[in-house]
Amino acid sequence: MTQLPPSLADLEALAQRALAGLPRRFKRHLGEVLIRVEDFPDRDTERAMRLDSPFDLMGLYHGVALPHKSVSDPQPGIDVIFLYRRPILDYWCETGDDLADIERHVVIHEIGHHFGFSDEDMERIERRG
Repeated sequence: MTQLPPSLADLEALAQRALAGLPRRFKRHLGEVLIRVEDFPDRDTERAMRLDSPFDLMGLYHGVALPHKSVSDPQPGIDVIFLYRRPILDYWCETGDDLADIERHVVIHEIGHHFGFSDEDMERIERRG
């Protein structure tokens, strides 16, 4: 019997669990953030991020980081964390790591961007455990 790979809905459920497991101090300041799971980044994102392959990106934060938000913004949009299913599954197959752990890592990394952390900040935080 062949098992099907996790679906978009499966990865969304893992992402929601990762969000629910965040410490209260982060959730309190998170605000309204939408999680969207898609198979791959769209072509515009691929070009903007200068990706060699659509498999090079597992997640992306789209919005205005909290330190740059202003109450005077005319229409602040909802921040979105995109998770890309196929690159995540590809990484999962390559590494053999637990899928929920991979998903949690990507979600936390993208939430770090929501809070205004750079990639270097996130790497430092992750090294500390």
